[in-house]
Amino acid sequence: MTERSEPPKGIAMGEAGVIGAAVDSNGKPGDHPLTGILLMVAAMMVVPFMDVLAKYLSDRYGTVQLTWARFFFHFSILAPIVLYRYGASALKPGQPVLQLVRGGFTLAATILFFAAIAKMPIADALALLFVSPMIVTALSPFVLGEQVGIRRWSAVACGFIGALIILRPGFGVAQTSSFLAVGAGCSFAIYTLLTRKLSRSAPPLVTLAYTAVLGAVLMSVAVIPVWITPPPMDLLMMAGIGAIAAGGHFLLIKAFDYAPASLLAPYSYSEIVMATAVGWIFFTDFPDGWTWTGITVIVTSGIYISWRERRKNAR
Repeated sequence: MTERSEPPKGIAMGEAGVIGAAVDSNGKPGDHPLTGILLMVAAMMVVPFMDVLAKYLSDRYGTVQLTWARFFFHFSILAPIVLYRYGASALKPGQPVLQLVRGGFTLAATILFFAAIAKMPIADALALLFVSPMIVTALSPFVLGEQVGIRRWSAVACGFIGALIILRPGFGVAQTSSFLAVGAGCSFAIYTLLTRKLSRSAPPLVTLAYTAVLGAVLMSVAVIPVWITPPPMDLLMMAGIGAIAAGGHFLLIKAFDYAPASLLAPYSYSEIVMATAVGWIFFTDFPDGWTWTGITVIVTSGIYISWRERRKNAR
């Protein structure tokens, strides 16, 4: 899953998944839409490989240790870049309490998602994670005082129906891992709402570093009682989890430098395509017909919410 500052209204992504938008020196997204789209799609093609590594290693290591790897190596890669570019003073953000709470929900979303993909196909878990834009839209009137019209409320309702199609409660299909993925989506939605409150409070790379350092510190303590010393190859794959997270986030940030969030948001759903491909290649997992139906409903609802937001911003 991924994070950025300055998120657009009603838009969310997967683990990558990350919400936000970087802006140019004039405070507006750059006007190079094709470049932005290519960077967004590139990010969505990269991030699922983090989930592949986490799922592969889950047979030998617990969720706590894999989450530690994701944040520790992410921070280890990102911190020198931030310190070089902005200096140590940049790591003292405004509204530190909200920053910490926000980082806590990012951490919770990662733990829940890694626990989910250990037991279920990556594409199925990611589809359920994509309920987050619907939750953001549903909560934004109460948390942010934003107005949501009947059409977007209808899209939210359809998105939740899509999640129910995947879960199929009462039909012997829903599993604990499915609800973990939904919990990850809920945590990510709250993270998104808090990110909006903190938008423009710090450069995107600084916000990423602040989130990563919280996860690195907390998980470095939590991992002690469950630590399993990995052999060199496993340690390299753990480092790969953090490296892919950092690299995917960088591509996402650059994408929003070149094009507005409302234009790029629908392309985030290309992550499901790559997640399905890598799940089939590495684990022979492929969504069934009902799951594809649910994915279609969720993606269509999310794209509609993004389209409505873009029209609203244009007006």
